This record gives sequence, C-alpha cells and structure tokens, in this order.
Amino acid sequence: MDLAPQPAIETEVIDTIPRLRAYARVPTRDANDADDLAQETLLKALSNIHSFQRGTMLRAWLFTIMRNSFYTKVKKRAREKPGAEDCVSGFLTVQPDHDRHIQGKRMMTAIENLPDHCREILILVVMPGESYEDAATLCGVAAGTVKSRVNRARRLVMDEMGADALREMIAP
Repeated sequence: MDLAPQPAIETEVIDTIPRLRAYARVPTRDANDADDLAQETLLKALSNIHSFQRGTMLRAWLFTIMRNSFYTKVKKRAREKPGAEDCVSGFLTVQPDHDRHIQGKRMMTAIENLPDHCREILILVVMPGESYEDAATLCGVAAGTVKSRVNRARRLVMDEMGADALREMIAP
C-alpha cells in the first residue's frame, strides 16, 4: 500500500487543461469553439468528480467527457438550424500579408482536410506531445496504428503543401 500523499484530483484535472484545449481543436476546428468545449468539459468533470475512479486514466475520462459533449452539441445543433450559414460577415475582407501567417493557415487547412482518424491522432501526438502509447490508449487502438496514422497524416500534409512550402516556414 502506497502511503505517499496523492495530489488532489482537482489539481490533476487542472493540469490537463492545455491538452484538453489542444485536443478540443480536433473536432471543433475553431479556437473559440475549442475553448468553449474545453470549458464545458472541465465544468462537467469537476461537477461530477465524485464519479471518477482513482487508479483509472484521468485523461481518458476527460477526453471521453469532451467527445460526448461535442457529439451532444452536434446533435442539438442539427435540430436547431441557425440563420444563414453562408453570411458574408464571416469572410475576411483583407487578406493577411505576412508569409508565415499565410503558410501557417495553409498548414492548418491541410491538417483540417485530413481524414478524421488521422487528424485526431496527428494533433494528439504532435500538439500536446502525447506518447504513441498514451495516444493509443486514449483512442483505443494499437500503438502501431497510431504510428502509421501519424506517418500517413504527416505525408498527406507534406504532399498537399509541397516540400518547398514547409522549408519556407522553417527558414528564418
């Protein structure tokens, strides 16, 4: 029996906020919506913290809450049709002129165009820095599958952007 004091579960939840915010961008594809989803996940998690079982994987529990919250919101949005979705107020009127910003947007577009399973794994491994093993556990697949999907996603992004565009982003 381990008698060492364990950190409060609430502290562990708070420590996962950066990973939650990064992972929330996978399904939402929007920074503001991702922040809202992460906040909703934290609210639900902290209000139901008594149902978390110590010894299980906290991140998997939180990501499950996030995924379920997202799907619930999608179903609700399908029932409640908003106004004109193609309203011009959402379009940029002035294009950005900074090359790195443009290339960054191109890369994010390339990532957004990936198949869902590849995009989810790529963002989970690359942005918050999850290990292949942890990502495999979170997604319920084998570590080899995670490695394959990350490799395929990287290759698809490079193919869409072109090797020259990636070199220009890295060069000062």
